[in-house]
Amino acid sequence: MNKKIHTKDLGIIDYQKAWDYQEQLLQENVRIKQALAKGEEPAGLAKETTNYLLFCGHPHIYTLGKSGHIEHLLLNSQQMEDKGITFSNTNRGGDITYHGPGQVVGYPILDLENFFTDIGKYLRNLEEVIILTLADYGIKGDRSAGETGVWLDPHDPARARKICAMGVRCSRWITMHGFALNVNTNLDYFGNIVPCGIVDKKVAAMHEELGREVSETEVKERLARHFSEVFEAELIMNVP
Repeated sequence: MNKKIHTKDLGIIDYQKAWDYQEQLLQENVRIKQALAKGEEPAGLAKETTNYLLFCGHPHIYTLGKSGHIEHLLLNSQQMEDKGITFSNTNRGGDITYHGPGQVVGYPILDLENFFTDIGKYLRNLEEVIILTLADYGIKGDRSAGETGVWLDPHDPARARKICAMGVRCSRWITMHGFALNVNTNLDYFGNIVPCGIVDKKVAAMHEELGREVSETEVKERLARHFSEVFEAELIMNVP
């Protein structure tokens, strides 16, 4: 099993461009797996699947998961254009969410057959990576029963707020899409949607919890370290 994970920081990148790149990496891995299953040499490809952890940020955009509800978008096309926000339907799970400046987005492209073949465990592991990272800053992240992602005070209905949204896709046990952690995010943009389709809870960001701006570079470094710990993997940092 190949438990090496190559990390790449894509910087601020258009959402569709990042999606296309994820698809490219996923499909390369699928072709490798198909060839190996037939006992063939993967022509022009690596001899084994490659795991990636991509970090990036996106310009202002609302994205809707394949099980989402468009009525959870509270703006029309003209209003979004006026605010400089775009929109995309996606093939990930989950409902509607926001991506924008100040957010750290992580896209793991993992061949889960190198780790474990359990999507539920995969999501819980992603949550654990976020919880450990938040703990480094003295923020207590937690899970909310029946709701994917990481929350603050989930057991207090008056204070419960989501700090990290998640939505994934898996094909032949290869993952794509991932998590979006609000670091220095302007939370006003969440006011134009029903975040993740959840009407009775708020959203949070690290800088608001801490009362100061947080280094996104440092957050990525801590996320990478905890990712390596939780997935018991070797990270190869900042691959070109």
